[in-house]
Amino acid sequence: MGTLRSLYKKNEPITVMTAHDFPSAHVADAAGMDMILVGDSLAMVALGMADTNEVTVDDMLLHCKSVARATKGAFTVSCHFSIVDFGETNSAKIGDLPMGSYEISPEQAIATAIRFVKEGRVQSVKLEGGKEMAPTIKKITQAGIPVLAHVGLTPQRQHALGGFRVQGKTVKGALGVLEDALAVQEAGCFAMVLEAVPAEVARVITHKLSVPTIGIGAGNGCSGQVLVQVDMSGNFPLGRFIPKFVKQFGNVWAESFRAIESYRQEVKSRQYPAPEHTYPIPKEELEAFIKETDKI
Repeated sequence: MGTLRSLYKKNEPITVMTAHDFPSAHVADAAGMDMILVGDSLAMVALGMADTNEVTVDDMLLHCKSVARATKGAFTVSCHFSIVDFGETNSAKIGDLPMGSYEISPEQAIATAIRFVKEGRVQSVKLEGGKEMAPTIKKITQAGIPVLAHVGLTPQRQHALGGFRVQGKTVKGALGVLEDALAVQEAGCFAMVLEAVPAEVARVITHKLSVPTIGIGAGNGCSGQVLVQVDMSGNFPLGRFIPKFVKQFGNVWAESFRAIESYRQEVKSRQYPAPEHTYPIPKEELEAFIKETDKI
């Protein structure tokens, strides 16, 4: 793949995908994702939690390490952190800082970010928030750790926002998202996730910035797109809530169900394991063994 710098300069969309363990990271990397995000969405899709607010730093670090084992590649940062170069061949790994691990102070955020890089083996961290988090982003980048910002709908703050609501639907709201975007850019983020914003608003904001926007529910005018892998791959049965902006590109649930159901049926009917799935023993050895068992 090209670097983020060249992709952005060429106006070529940047592909981002979440992963939460070795298999999901391995397939995302093999499929050529430009960036892999260990999102705090793993709280729901991997750990069965109600929302992202329950996941802890230790939870995230365990999953970051699992993802890191499936991906590899060089990582360098341009001098002003404006665009990050993650190497020419492999996906960049980004860890999502969970709620409660960075909001208290910039010092807390730096300490958490350092743990993600040293223990979680990620190359960058992501945190939610706009202009109020700009000082924190600046401190982290000054410490040498690249930051992917997140503005618009910020799921960790859903309760304060009145739930998962689209942001920027009014002039005041749209200007607020733009102000947040400009603030985190000025603070030094190399890119930002723009979530649940009207497509037209996201397109204008993207054109006002000098760093990439990674859209999720923000239309195709962004610099790139990100989706939760479990959602877009169809890992759960129909009926489970899927956000409006998600397109299901596969049906992993159906294929897994078919395979497991077939396995159950073949075991019950003794079709499996068949002779080709077993290990042979010389006839004379078997006969000798049976004679020995007769003495027991």
